[in-house]
Amino acid sequence: ATMPVPVGVLRLPRGPDGCSRGFSPTSPRFQALLGGDAVAAQGARAALRQRYLRGLAAARGRPTRFCLRAGVQVDAVFGAADVEAVAFQVDALRTPLGVQAAALLRCADVLAYSFLL
Repeated sequence: ATMPVPVGVLRLPRGPDGCSRGFSPTSPRFQALLGGDAVAAQGARAALRQRYLRGLAAARGRPTRFCLRAGVQVDAVFGAADVEAVAFQVDALRTPLGVQAAALLRCADVLAYSFLL
């Protein structure tokens, strides 16, 4: 029997308060990692999240094509997405095996989706 190769564990350095892992958002190191402007980065993330949520709202009730792993493409009527972005709820899911009245598609399996406006 062969011994498995040990894998090292990455330990984060202690934070500025001594007991936490990570860094204070006001520390010079944290500012350097973000490129110096944490407020602008947070604003960009918020804007992108808002655009994504508006896209989900626009897709509701529309025929949508989902590209899944292994090159599978399925068509369905988009219903909704959960808050944590774990699953999409769809209706009239057309798969190579047939049509399902309602289904949940795991977001981890969806590579892309598209719909007409």
